[in-house]
Amino acid sequence: MTRSRAPRRAAALLAVLCVLAGVGGCGLFSGEGPEEALTDFLAAWSAGDDAGAAALTDNPQAATEVLAAARSSLRPAGIVATAGQVREATERATASVDVRWDLGSGRTWSYLNELELVATPDAERGWAVRWAPTVVHPQLATGQRLAVRTEEPQQAPVVDRAGVPLLEPTAVVSVLLDRLAAGDLPSVTAALAAALSPLDSGITATSITEGAARTPDGQSYTVAVLRERDYLGVKNAIHDLPGLRFATGERMLAPDAGFARQVLPAVRTEMAEQLDGTPGWSVLVTDAAGTAIDTLAEGEPEPGATVGVSLDRAVQTAAEDAVEPVAQQAMIVAVAPSTGEVLAVAQNGPADVEGALALTGRYPPGSTFKIITADAGLAGAGLAPQTPVACPGSAVIGGRPLPNKGGFDLGTVPLRTAFAKSCNTTFGRLGADLPADALPAAALRFGIGADFVVPGVKTITGSVPPSDDPVQRAEDGIGQGEVLASPLGMALVAATVAHGSPVVPELVRGRPTEVTKPADQPDPARLDQVRDMMRAVVTEGTATQLAPLGEVYGKTGTAEFTGAGQAHGWFVGYRGDLAFAVLVVDGGSATVAVDTAVRFLSALG
Repeated sequence: MTRSRAPRRAAALLAVLCVLAGVGGCGLFSGEGPEEALTDFLAAWSAGDDAGAAALTDNPQAATEVLAAARSSLRPAGIVATAGQVREATERATASVDVRWDLGSGRTWSYLNELELVATPDAERGWAVRWAPTVVHPQLATGQRLAVRTEEPQQAPVVDRAGVPLLEPTAVVSVLLDRLAAGDLPSVTAALAAALSPLDSGITATSITEGAARTPDGQSYTVAVLRERDYLGVKNAIHDLPGLRFATGERMLAPDAGFARQVLPAVRTEMAEQLDGTPGWSVLVTDAAGTAIDTLAEGEPEPGATVGVSLDRAVQTAAEDAVEPVAQQAMIVAVAPSTGEVLAVAQNGPADVEGALALTGRYPPGSTFKIITADAGLAGAGLAPQTPVACPGSAVIGGRPLPNKGGFDLGTVPLRTAFAKSCNTTFGRLGADLPADALPAAALRFGIGADFVVPGVKTITGSVPPSDDPVQRAEDGIGQGEVLASPLGMALVAATVAHGSPVVPELVRGRPTEVTKPADQPDPARLDQVRDMMRAVVTEGTATQLAPLGEVYGKTGTAEFTGAGQAHGWFVGYRGDLAFAVLVVDGGSATVAVDTAVRFLSALG
């Protein structure tokens, strides 16, 4: 704060005149009065300049210590101290002060205080704040400190569409290792690894040793955080190992470590503020040992609010159990056609290593894309399921050979049969004869290429570029070429067929999905014909293994992705209000995907 020097010169002159006149005590007064001294002190304190504020008191050393300790303990985002009325008497003044601490996270602490000011014999300085701990707060005494303590609120669970908890506060035990206190460290790490690796394969004697080595001396390395039930199972093996200690607490956990791991952690992060609630807090006066003496202010904790998601615990469990036995990356996405609710996003361990492939991975969909090619053909070529079409063992389109898998030859058959048996030659020719933008337009009607912003997760449905090249369109027509889709995208294709109109995926209740590029409306009459052909795949085509499992509609797909004959296996289909897509990366054929779908639907009954 910049001050004029004129009042100070006037004060000095007044002091000299008072001395010459023989007026006792006159030199204690200056031209800068108590109001200015108070204003300067409060400005410095509010600005975070504790040393500067302390210098404006009559005991700077003591003031610096207490002001700095208060700021260090409370860690305020800011302080605003405002002067009120100043009442001046001979050589002394009192002032009321409004103090407001911003303690962050919406916490404020306000109170009215009273400060005393005294005149100093220093004409240059004028008045000073009379120091006492009560300057900070009227109930603060010498030797005492201020402290903030928090009380954690009760966290709320994440529940599925039926209200069944998927993430909830769970008792855990942290296993902590002090390498310096362990003595024979290799022996301790070997024993820890033997006990804990069955619970987490990533825990090894080497990983423990390396983690402990990175931890500063005197601190403990967190070897594992175990569910209480898992800790009890290994307690006898690790509890008495030297250098270990154990800390109990709570964490928001799923039913098991791998449950919906590509969805629930993301939802937990997105909805943290709602789930976590608001901590309670209190400002305390403590003694030198930190023991609370008095409570000056407090706010009660506000518990978190439950978050509902569309996942169905039974469907998610069935999907995870179905993909788990597969050696290659495998995944299932399930959607409710009637609502768009995402019922399951399941991946096995090999897929989880690379992230949320079920939601964002892009793969050639192979013959599952024939659902879309069939719709485009029914619209643009005037076909019907019973229209006779040629299904030779191979065909040449634009000078490029296009074979059926294994070279099977059906001759001339109804389009329905060519679809059920997955004739590449039929649907490659159909794609080649379509206009350049027919397949992209048809794909968008089923959700491939639609853009969704789904709260909690990132999603990609896929892409189908237009092409003026008939060879390219032939390859695209059988789900090869430039066509790419995610398992989520293909689940939406099946859901659209089942529902009769485009389906928007929904995940977090109360947080609707933003549609930035919506799907077009498919023709209901053509969807009836596509349904008939998808049913034939199960009753007489390439997925008869599913026939005993109810009224299942679907399409198989084998999608080559290298010139060496490697291929992904797909099955896309629906049963009732359950649409789903199964992908086995590098599965070789659709058979492994159909087998996975059998396990999935069988588990659901």
